[in-house]
Amino acid sequence: MNARPVTASDEARRRSYYTEGFAHQNPIPAACRVGSLLMTGNIHGADPTSGEMPADVREQTRNMFGHLRTTLAAAGGSTHDVVKLTVRLRDHQDRSALNEEWLATFPDPDSRPARETLPGTTRADILVQCNAVAVLDDGSPAH
Repeated sequence: MNARPVTASDEARRRSYYTEGFAHQNPIPAACRVGSLLMTGNIHGADPTSGEMPADVREQTRNMFGHLRTTLAAAGGSTHDVVKLTVRLRDHQDRSALNEEWLATFPDPDSRPARETLPGTTRADILVQCNAVAVLDDGSPAH
């Protein structure tokens, strides 16, 4: 099966988002949007000012949710648009730190996204990281 060639209109449909205070080591955006669908890459809990990874899981978790909010806002959304959050924890015992921020971010039990929590992170200094799927109101890319 032959793939069709990529056209200019295809490129215009997809929008990548980069946010201040958060970056990947590789050339990967914080999130990508096509139409109303937004998907983030892995969002970790580095300090937004220094870029350093805190040693404390609670601080990393607070930073991670902060980066999530900033990334969603850059694409024209908010945490209310998240339909699924996948979280990876270095240590399963750190679930209480995750749950504290989860409840602060999504306080209404009738309006929370689905969540999947998995073991392991992508680097030894990352204690918690997430990626999100969100559906934004408007089907056109925010610029």
